[in-house]
Amino acid sequence: MKVQNRNSDDSISKSFRDVAPYMGLGFQLGATIVVMFLVGDWIDGKYDTKPTWTLVLGSFGIFTGMYHFIKTVMNLQKKEGKGNDGK
Repeated sequence: MKVQNRNSDDSISKSFRDVAPYMGLGFQLGATIVVMFLVGDWIDGKYDTKPTWTLVLGSFGIFTGMYHFIKTVMNLQKKEGKGNDGK
């Protein structure tokens, strides 16, 4: 019984190790977009330029967040490929 339990625990921990690098990506993407929108809204309120800076910084946040998201996923896939090939 202990052997089966240990194998089960090993497979669960391996699954978490495989998924862990991807777990924070969604939060990071969303946080980047929201923070940039909020900064743009703050600047617009301070200088009475609504909605100029909200749109500019919000768009910048979307592009920056997506760039980082895609770059991170590609780097993680590259690392996984090297690990599976044994190179």
